[in-house]
Amino acid sequence: MKLSGRIILLLAAGLPMLPASAMAEGMPQLDFKNPMTISQVVWGALIFLVLYIVLSRNALPIVASVLEERAGKISRDLDDARSAKIAADAGIADADLATAKARADSQAAIAAALNEAKAAAAAQAEILNVRLEKQLQDSEAQIGRARSSAMNALRQVATETAATVVTRLTGSVPDAARLDDAIGSSMTARGIG
Repeated sequence: MKLSGRIILLLAAGLPMLPASAMAEGMPQLDFKNPMTISQVVWGALIFLVLYIVLSRNALPIVASVLEERAGKISRDLDDARSAKIAADAGIADADLATAKARADSQAAIAAALNEAKAAAAAQAEILNVRLEKQLQDSEAQIGRARSSAMNALRQVATETAATVVTRLTGSVPDAARLDDAIGSSMTARGIG
């Protein structure tokens, strides 16, 4: 039986032993002139002694062992919690270290990819610059040839036109070498030839 069940059983066993005079008016349990009061005090002390012996031998050791077991379990749980906290802190430190390493690796990979892209862009730009330079030189040469051709054509047209004008105005054909020198000097003075 549990502790409270034993106490109730002992109290129930002691109730019929109480004398009927104890139920009288007032507080007869405090009337020490009455011979029944002394017997009630003796019985109360006896019941208290029996309860004390029963409780101290049966119930209190059980309560003490439960309290000791509970204190031990709490202590073990606290030790387990401390160990778990240490393990969790170590895990967090490892995770932080892995995160920092991953961040550094990704930064290095990004920097390497950026450098490769810059190098590829520079090589592409160099190829384009060489191609554009060649096209520019070809275009300049072509423009130079076209200009030279245009200048020769212009000189020839100017010479023919001047020869025609001089012939119509004077009636005589001008000297071709002298006319060519005059037109060349005039074109050079104007920055055309």
